[in-house]
Amino acid sequence: MNFRDHWNAIYGSKTDEQVSWFEPLPAVSLRLLDAAGLNEESCVIDVGGGNSRLVDYLVQRGLDCVAVLDISGRAIESAKARIGESASALTWIEADIAGEWSLKPMDIWHDRAVFHFLTTAEARTKYREHLISILKPGGAAIVATFALDGPERCSGLPVVRYSPESLAKELGRELDLVEAVHIPHHTPWGATQWFQYSRFVRH
Repeated sequence: MNFRDHWNAIYGSKTDEQVSWFEPLPAVSLRLLDAAGLNEESCVIDVGGGNSRLVDYLVQRGLDCVAVLDISGRAIESAKARIGESASALTWIEADIAGEWSLKPMDIWHDRAVFHFLTTAEARTKYREHLISILKPGGAAIVATFALDGPERCSGLPVVRYSPESLAKELGRELDLVEAVHIPHHTPWGATQWFQYSRFVRH
């Protein structure tokens, strides 16, 4: 499957309120970012940021060292258009998370619902390599996936569900699990999907 075409088709044919993952206020992410020490000087990468509203809130808080990575160019262009002039100060990366891309060291790695789409060991290994190469020692990684009681598929694709412990094992010994949250996400049409958010600190 061509994942870039898949996600471009979804972002090109559906509004924000027509995709299951949409949330107008990324409250859990923002709380965990604050717990990780987020401030105006922080450098943050939002992996799979797509058309998420998280980048809007980071800009509102005065951050300009922000990178957004997504495989879908349509999602990135939509986010840029929404943010307006402030978008030019940010770093936008159109790439497959498991592909070839690079970025300077960052203080915080944020991923809401990308890692669970990586169903092969090869893709997960590439993800870990990027995470460890980019996240500064002492930096925080916030990774949200479907929980063990969450959906088995999303947007027509299979996913891998995790507990905080199984996610920690998958991400490797360089990261210490310091906080985990098991929480329901309510889709725009009222369905409930269970997520787990895990916050890690790099050695």
